[in-house]
Amino acid sequence: MIFFGKKSFSSFIGTDFHSHLIPGIDDGAKDMAHSLGLIRGLAELGYRKLVTTPHIKIGQYDNTAHIVRQGLYELRDALIANNIDMQIEAAAEYYCDETFLQAIRQDEILHINRFVLIEFSYVVPPINLEETIYELKSRDYIPVLAHPERYIYYHNKLEIYEYLKTLGIHFQINLNSLIGYYSKPVEMVAKYLSQKGFVDFIGSDTHHFKHTDTLQKVFKSKTYKTLFENNKILNDKLVIDV
Repeated sequence: MIFFGKKSFSSFIGTDFHSHLIPGIDDGAKDMAHSLGLIRGLAELGYRKLVTTPHIKIGQYDNTAHIVRQGLYELRDALIANNIDMQIEAAAEYYCDETFLQAIRQDEILHINRFVLIEFSYVVPPINLEETIYELKSRDYIPVLAHPERYIYYHNKLEIYEYLKTLGIHFQINLNSLIGYYSKPVEMVAKYLSQKGFVDFIGSDTHHFKHTDTLQKVFKSKTYKTLFENNKILNDKLVIDV
């Protein structure tokens, strides 16, 4: 647990929403030993619940609900075998494209309490965004946009974030964005979203040990503390079934 003075910071969020901890299925944990090491690191930081979210992007990460769930069950067994006390559930980080739209219509979506994590291209804005959000919401799913601060094509038109909010999209920012891990412009937009009260979820987006190491600095930062003054963070409302 990260401590602030004589006691732990009261607004510390013990549930992480967004990580890549199932070994060998995307660009996150490479094998089980790597996965267990990352989870130990998150436990040492104070996390007690994890919603891990492997990529599903056809042609790059051809994961299915079956692959993700099988990986989750194996990871849970390994946690028990290694005496690591951590609750973990799996959803997914869906790349927003036509294949995802088809999966919604076929009701083959991994979610946590109806929240569905989606991501956009880093190069061009998504096509058919409104249609995708409509299809999700019509099935009582709640769209959550992963790291909205990282889409650089939005940086010069910040009003787009208000529009995305009007569509009913929740925002999940990466904690490491708050201290410039990805870039200074990303940090500035993350702080803007925080100041506007647009942040619904926070995530570690853990892929490797550098991410968990950087989180230690985030939790000690003033920016992290002020995040809770303007935003209602929902992480600890997530219910994990084990």
